[in-house]
Amino acid sequence: MSREKQVSYQISNTYSVLNEFTENTKNIWLVCHGIGYLSRYFIRHFNHLDASENYIIAPQAQSKYYLKSDYRHVGASWLTRENTEADIENVLNYLDEVYAEEILYKKNLAKTPNLIILGYSQGVSVATRFLARRKIKCDQLIFHSGKIPAEITAEDLEFLKNTNVTYLYGTEDEYLKKGIIEVEEERLKTLFPNNLEILTFNGGHELNTEIIEKLS
Repeated sequence: MSREKQVSYQISNTYSVLNEFTENTKNIWLVCHGIGYLSRYFIRHFNHLDASENYIIAPQAQSKYYLKSDYRHVGASWLTRENTEADIENVLNYLDEVYAEEILYKKNLAKTPNLIILGYSQGVSVATRFLARRKIKCDQLIFHSGKIPAEITAEDLEFLKNTNVTYLYGTEDEYLKKGIIEVEEERLKTLFPNNLEILTFNGGHELNTEIIEKLS
C-alpha cells in the first residue's frame, strides 16, 4: 500500500521590480499576478505609472509549466487543490522574504510611502491570504478580477478597516458569471462594510491599466 510522506527543504525563487525606489517615491506596489503569468511579463502592465512616484514589486509564483503543447511559452500557478495548505505556507514564507527585502525597511523611512497591494485573478487569493495570515497593513488594497478565499472571515480582515479597498472587474469576464459576481460582491460588503468601492469596466478577464492609474 502506497502512502505519502513529507520533507522540508530550502528553495530559491525570483521576483521582478520596476523603477527605482528614491526619496520621491510615493507608492510602493506589491502586485500578485494571475495564473499563466511570469512576473517579468506581468509587471509590464504597470509601465504606464509615473516612474518617479511608483515602485513596483511583482512576486513570482513558484509552480511553472508550459502553456501550450509546443513547449515554447512558460507560465506559472500559485496554488492548486492538491496539497493546498502546505503550498499556501510555502507561498507565504516566500512572500515574507520579498516583503522583508523590499518593503519592510522602506516603510520605516521618515517619508513613508503608501503601500498598495494588488491581486489579479488567482493573485487575489494569494494577496488576501498574505494580508490576513500575516496581518500586513496597507494603505490601499485592489482586488482585480478574482475571488476571496472561502476561509477568510471579516474578523481576519478587521485590522484593514482604515484601508481603501477596491474590487474591480470587467462586466464581460468569462470567469465571473452573473451569479458568481453577485455572491462575491455581497461577501465583499460583509468583509469590508465601510471601506469598499466596487468598480466595473466594459471588458473581459483583463487587467484594466486605465483604472489602475486612477487608483494610484
